[in-house]
Amino acid sequence: MTDPQAEETTRVESASLRTLVQYAGASGDFYEMHYDIPFAQARGHRELAVHGLLKTGWLGRLVEEWFAGRGRITVLDVSYRGMDFRDEPVTCAGRVTGRKGDRVALEVWTASADGTRTTIGTAEVELTKGPA
Repeated sequence: MTDPQAEETTRVESASLRTLVQYAGASGDFYEMHYDIPFAQARGHRELAVHGLLKTGWLGRLVEEWFAGRGRITVLDVSYRGMDFRDEPVTCAGRVTGRKGDRVALEVWTASADGTRTTIGTAEVELTKGPA
């Protein structure tokens, strides 16, 4: 469980073949890199690639659960810097970088098993007002 008062948080995700196929169906992203091992290997990759937008979804869930009941995501902006692969751990992480009024600025990222950041970005949460 994520500590809602923490300045940093992490969670580990992993995409099985089933996850990749389900995401492809839901998103309409049927690029063969995500489900066809010979296709991926012919392009020099050792395994099936996790969809970039799936990693964005994982980061969104990380922030949403971190601030559950206390705020809502107003900005989530990411850039893909590397690939993650099927059945390998992907660490999703975030840290508070600033606070101004009812806004909290965050740095968010995913990292592969060796610690390489494969997705980097920022998020902003608007804190909800408590009862008066």
